[in-house]
Amino acid sequence: MAAWLLRRLAAALAIVFAVLTLAFCAIHLAPGTPFVSPQDRGMDPAIVARLERLYGLDRPLPVQYAKYLVAVLHGELGESFALRRPVADALAEALPNTLLLAGAALLLDFGLGLALGVYQAARARRAGDVVLGNAALFVHSVPTFWLGLLLLLVFAQRLHWFPVGGTHDPVLCRSVASLRCALDRGWHLALPALTLGVVGAAGTARYQRAALLEVLGQEFVRTARAKGLSERRVLLVHALRNALLPFITLGGLALPFLLTGAVLVETVFAWPGMGRLAVTAIFQRDYPVVIAAAAAASVLVVLGSLAADVLYAVADPRIRAPGA
Repeated sequence: MAAWLLRRLAAALAIVFAVLTLAFCAIHLAPGTPFVSPQDRGMDPAIVARLERLYGLDRPLPVQYAKYLVAVLHGELGESFALRRPVADALAEALPNTLLLAGAALLLDFGLGLALGVYQAARARRAGDVVLGNAALFVHSVPTFWLGLLLLLVFAQRLHWFPVGGTHDPVLCRSVASLRCALDRGWHLALPALTLGVVGAAGTARYQRAALLEVLGQEFVRTARAKGLSERRVLLVHALRNALLPFITLGGLALPFLLTGAVLVETVFAWPGMGRLAVTAIFQRDYPVVIAAAAAASVLVVLGSLAADVLYAVADPRIRAPGA
């Protein structure tokens, strides 16, 4: 088990290193400069050159990369060109908002997806299963940003049931210091989490339906029915327990989807998370923020995948067998 875990950790570190390297090269090789916006074409070239020397951007790319890698190994992510503050502080402020959004969306994804999958499996090939299956396929095919814009237009701008953006009321609830402010935070979270969670739940429902139908055809289920157990008990106790194992894999796969979807959703709903921070930094050519955001996202993804691998190995000893 220890050797298996060490191999997974080594692979995770290699992935993070590869993402960091790719992000560094891509942002530095992209056209443009962080000190000249499209509106400032008349900026004095001497000032631009001075700024580039100040931040070390006039050096060869391998030298810049080596210097940045050494700084990262010492826990230093640099200073943002646009925000004029340490990148670590900007990420520390944005990351909790992204984790809150992703966590709420994940609960909705798995809760609703599991319920719909069980319902469809219990009524396989009947009218309810067909209708829900087609609806789930349609929702799963909808781009998250389009669904977010639709919910924003209908429930925020037209019906005024939810706020149009942000994480909280900036006047009355700057911090979660009361029940009212906690409810206010949930009120602002509802539409972004619904956008991400519903799209994910549609895919989870289809996956869980297929897993349940496969388990329902196995011999131990037929044996349980032959013993006179009710269909509900057979479905919810015996079949569902064995069909939940793939949920561990789904958990590892859901995190990348939530993080990539959060980039668009945070932009649509003005949610000050890591995705919105990264998008703004890309347009501003804020190299340190872009690279750090990509590295932080890769860390979250590999941690989620590693946790899924460990849980799967605990649940299924064959996974950690020699040669696995």
